[in-house]
Amino acid sequence: MPDQLIYATGAGNQLRCVAAVTTNLVAEACRRHRTFPTSSVALGRTLTGGLLLGSGLKDLEKITVHFHCDGPIGNIIAQADPRGNVRGYVSNPEADTTAMNAHGKFDVRAVVGGGTLYVTRDAGFEIGLFKEPYRGSVPIVSGEIGEDLAYYLAKSEQINSAVGIGVLMTVDPSSDGGDHQPEFSLDRLRVSAVGGFMVQMLPGAEESLIAQIEHNIKRAPHTTEMIRAGLTPLQILETVVGKTGLTVLEEREPRFLCQCSRERALLIVSALGRDEVEDMLEKDKGAELTCHFCNESYRLTAADLNEILAEKD
Repeated sequence: MPDQLIYATGAGNQLRCVAAVTTNLVAEACRRHRTFPTSSVALGRTLTGGLLLGSGLKDLEKITVHFHCDGPIGNIIAQADPRGNVRGYVSNPEADTTAMNAHGKFDVRAVVGGGTLYVTRDAGFEIGLFKEPYRGSVPIVSGEIGEDLAYYLAKSEQINSAVGIGVLMTVDPSSDGGDHQPEFSLDRLRVSAVGGFMVQMLPGAEESLIAQIEHNIKRAPHTTEMIRAGLTPLQILETVVGKTGLTVLEEREPRFLCQCSRERALLIVSALGRDEVEDMLEKDKGAELTCHFCNESYRLTAADLNEILAEKD
């Protein structure tokens, strides 16, 4: 199933609804960062959550979701724009736990721990419009990502929201690990189903509607179960909100996309002092820069550094 994100309203504009299937882009992110299973789940949930929050942004805006954790994973960061592009990483991609939680799922809470969730919205930075960004923060109260995002929306933005995000990792049956390979090795695990939904109650929403949606969510299958069954984002929303007259406003294909490039790597090195560039040239005969967001590396040759020094002259 291709990745898809929809943005809709429901119940006569009493609800703002977003749902997404993000299996492919999360698989790409985990492949790039070589994340261990529990870190893969944490990263996948955060990337999906960033897309859900970013769906209502205006052009030139972007949103950064930053879990500053005191657990072994360190930081989990996702940055999304309104066009459905997202990128992100974890500080420690090898943070993992072999124990499952009470629901039989990877124990994300164990690698996240406590800490603070920061959400930053800014606009126009890429084209030189340095508007003051908005930044909100709340304590990490759950460590399960989706619940923490719902808590942030309620406390920092005063929007009552239901957020459900799931990441399913399974053993690839086509991979024969042999007796020497553990069951849950990176080579055998694959991202099978990822997605989520966000339902927000707009001002004036009827209490009976809120109660009905809470009832529907409790009875609905888990998000990953719906995705594995082939449900589209619209069908996921219909399952969650019931017969409330959904109106789809936008539909897009989300993707893992980073803004880094070799040209940007050259600009970064060009901004360094002359002594630093000369030191790179003398010791390493070049330089290598790796992007945190996508793990792409850019190698600058001695000729590149000499050209930068010539421009400084």
